[in-house]
Amino acid sequence: MTDKKTPSPARPRQGQSGYKGRKGPTKPATRRPGLPPEGPIFLYGLHTVEAAFANKDRKRRKLFATENALRRLEERGVRIDVPVETLMPRALDKMVTRDAVHQGMILEADPLPAYGPEHLRGARLVLALDQVTDPHNVGAILRSAVALDADAVVTTERHAPEEGPVLAKSASGALDMIKHVRVKNMARFVTEMRENGFGAIALDSDGPADIEDTAFADKTVLVLGSEGKGVRQGVREACSALARLDMPGAIRSLNVSNAAVLALYVARRKMGL
Repeated sequence: MTDKKTPSPARPRQGQSGYKGRKGPTKPATRRPGLPPEGPIFLYGLHTVEAAFANKDRKRRKLFATENALRRLEERGVRIDVPVETLMPRALDKMVTRDAVHQGMILEADPLPAYGPEHLRGARLVLALDQVTDPHNVGAILRSAVALDADAVVTTERHAPEEGPVLAKSASGALDMIKHVRVKNMARFVTEMRENGFGAIALDSDGPADIEDTAFADKTVLVLGSEGKGVRQGVREACSALARLDMPGAIRSLNVSNAAVLALYVARRKMGL
């Protein structure tokens, strides 16, 4: 590979503003300096690369691919709008980690712009993850959120996986198909959403009622916490209700990604979506 990597452009500082009273365009802002990753990333795998090409907010730089992979993309109607370097599979293997399944294609791209609470106008169902750190879990949750037609997934800027190849591959294209909002303070975010007419339900094993028996507002934020610690106390206190997932079997709890699927499914039924 002889091409030189294009340097990452300088990024101006993002202004800080809450959702309440926000007016004007909802175009996502440039990423705030210091929010990782700051430079280009490699996205790999058929569904991930295909979704990245379909996302108007994704700045793409260069595609590295085998001839077979290029044919697959063309067959799926993907419009390739960046320079292409054709490589053999072994050369692609060296660009990613040993266990990465790149399927013959690696896209060099910039991280997505910064989505904030102001980009949730018109949303009805939002999933918030309070310090869920495993990129495989968050990727699976992003995919489920797209499948169940949620409007956005919200994570904290710290104690959450950065946007990178592992998260993108685990999401199987969903990272480019749903708004992934990053917030500094989850409790403050929940409070702001409630001020704007949302109900906020936190999943908690000690919740007073099963989620099936919990009242849902017309607009809802579902809050899930990390396995073990759960939703932090300050975030729970900011919510309008706590609810639990009652499991009838011998195992009483679910992996957070599985809990998210079930909670989203119940929420849609309760909200009439």
